[in-house]
Amino acid sequence: MDFSVGPGLGSNRSARSKPPQGFSGGLTGWVMTAVSPFGDNEEHAMDQALVELGLGDARLIQAQGAMLPMGFQPGLPQDLPMGSLVECHLSKATVFNQGIASAGVAWALCTTPEGDECAIVSTLSQNGSMEECEVDLKLNLRSKAENRDLEYRKDENGRPMFECAVDEIEAQEGFHGVVLAALILPNSLSIGDSSGPTRSRNLGISSIGGSAGGPTGLGGSGKTNFGF
Repeated sequence: MDFSVGPGLGSNRSARSKPPQGFSGGLTGWVMTAVSPFGDNEEHAMDQALVELGLGDARLIQAQGAMLPMGFQPGLPQDLPMGSLVECHLSKATVFNQGIASAGVAWALCTTPEGDECAIVSTLSQNGSMEECEVDLKLNLRSKAENRDLEYRKDENGRPMFECAVDEIEAQEGFHGVVLAALILPNSLSIGDSSGPTRSRNLGISSIGGSAGGPTGLGGSGKTNFGF
C-alpha cells in the first residue's frame, strides 16, 4: 500500500497554534524549535535555547527509541511548573564561527498489522539547511515505521497523521550557536510502562498487558511503502 506523505498535519519551525482537528484527550505532547545564535560558549547557548523552548526551569529526561507512550496525542504547548520532571525527544545541532546546522523532530500516529494504534518519533541533527534536514528526517521516520510493519494512520481527509518541526542556526563570528528541536511530553513518566500491547516477533500476535520479559517487537517485512 502506498502512503504518499506530503506536508501531513504540519511541517514547521516551531509549535502549532492549535492541535489538528479531531484530536482530544489522551497523553499529549507538542513539538517546538528554538535557536540561540549568540552564546558565550556552547553551554550558555544551550541554556538560552532551552529557555526559549519553555524547558529552562524543568528537569529533563531525554528519551531514546522510536516508540512513544501508548495513547499519545498532539496537544498545545503549556507552561511547566518549576522543577518538574519532563520527558522529551530532543535534537541538538551546534555551530561556531562559521557554517549552518539544523535540527528536527517528527512524530507519526500509526497502526500495527494487528490493528493496535501507536505512535513513533524520530529526531535528526546535521550540518546543512533545514530543508535538507526535513527531507532526511521524514525518510528516517518512514524507515522506523517500515522496520516495525506500521502504517500511518490517516485523518478524515485521507492525510497521514504526522508532524515535523525543523529549524536551522547560522554561525555568528566569535559566538557559539545552538538549534534545538523537541517533542515535549510533560506527563508521560507515570504511564505507558506495561499497559500497551505486546507483539511477538515470531507469531505476529498482539495482546494487552503481556507478561514481563515476554517477546516484543516485530521485524519489518519490507512490504509497506511510505512514499514521500
